[in-house]
Amino acid sequence: MSLQLDARQRAMLAEMGVRVWTPEPAPAPARAEDAPRRAPPAAAFVPAPVPARDAAGENPESIANNDYSTLGSGKKESKTAATTRPAVVFPAASIASVPGPTAALQARPPGIAAMDWPALQHAVAQCQACGLCQGRTQTVFGVGDVSADWMVVGEAPGEQEDLQGEPFVGPSGQLLDNMLKAIGLSRRAGADAPAAPGSPGAPASLHGVYIANVVKCRPPGNRNPHPDEVALCDAYLARQVALVRPKIILAMGRFAVQSLLQTNEPIGRLRGRVHHYQGVPVIVTYHPAYLLRSLTEKSKAWADLCLALEVMQQAGSKR
Repeated sequence: MSLQLDARQRAMLAEMGVRVWTPEPAPAPARAEDAPRRAPPAAAFVPAPVPARDAAGENPESIANNDYSTLGSGKKESKTAATTRPAVVFPAASIASVPGPTAALQARPPGIAAMDWPALQHAVAQCQACGLCQGRTQTVFGVGDVSADWMVVGEAPGEQEDLQGEPFVGPSGQLLDNMLKAIGLSRRAGADAPAAPGSPGAPASLHGVYIANVVKCRPPGNRNPHPDEVALCDAYLARQVALVRPKIILAMGRFAVQSLLQTNEPIGRLRGRVHHYQGVPVIVTYHPAYLLRSLTEKSKAWADLCLALEVMQQAGSKR
């Protein structure tokens, strides 16, 4: 039995907020010709292979199409050719064996914190703790007076440093030498500081300084060093500081500052203050290469040198 309502009754119920439910009409019986077609048996459907992904979410085929797959071939496959061949699934071990830019080849030698100068220099020269060793001409250990009051710490070697094996050479090195000379310092001064080929050495009035970089190998293309590359070299720098025993350190450049002070603060916020590394006062300033590009910042670098001189005068010098 169903309730039949005319249009007026429906309107009155709607004004009262009463909803009227009307049953749906029964569906018409299905006809044989309207029945859905049967799907083919499951065995007849063969899905296309899906390229596997490694633990990092990388598609192994995309890895096979990059430079790693054509090392030594002299050319690289085009993307068009890659799309016409079936996906290749590489074993996890083969992917892990492809060295990346910072792939660890062997561990650092033990006992760095107890090494003397010859042992430390040999350890750096033989280091293969990261992938930077594969593209270097030579390591860049350091230069200057190993018993100096002053120590300069830079970032990473560039092309000329890699070729000559000495930090801060070329135009940025010349600017650094002029900056140091202005405050009475020279990398060639001191009994333990070797003179450059063809150089008469430093005047007797100049005092020695030791210069080193945080990273000992040149990053390819002079790119910025990666955080893990900096971290792997930290122990070498720490031992150099311990052996020199400077009274003050000039940290030049962002990566030198980050390594020594373990901070991501920009140089502009760290300048004008005295920081400390292993109990040694640290003055933060700009890298000479940056000063060559930003000449207006040279006055700030001079102010940083004056602050370092003031700290040395307050602490007293060995000279």
